[in-house]
Amino acid sequence: MTKAAARSPLVAEWRQLLDRHAAVSCALEKALQDGHGIGLSEFETLDRVVDANCGKYRMADLAGDIHLSQSALSRAITRLEKDGLVERSACVDDRRSVFVCLTARGREVYDAALPTHREVLRGSWGE
Repeated sequence: MTKAAARSPLVAEWRQLLDRHAAVSCALEKALQDGHGIGLSEFETLDRVVDANCGKYRMADLAGDIHLSQSALSRAITRLEKDGLVERSACVDDRRSVFVCLTARGREVYDAALPTHREVLRGSWGE
């Protein structure tokens, strides 16, 4: 720990949080990529779409709910769409709005990856 961090418990706590986040994110990324061929951003996007339980998820709402930048979310959706895991559609009432919908294949991949995701989280919290 640096002298500055030693003088500031707040900074030390912040750095511990960042370290833990990085370690868990890396473990999740590796496990999801190795076991299911999807990255953490793609899994988190699928997870949010599934949690919404609405059939179609407005991209603007998804962007507000997920911890990805607009461009990172757009890239994740593009990858998921390319792999046939989600579909995009325009709103008939407002052509500026775009919806994301989980495909049957997307549901299969999500259901297979979910136990892996949760197991890494449990292991990271010592449960």
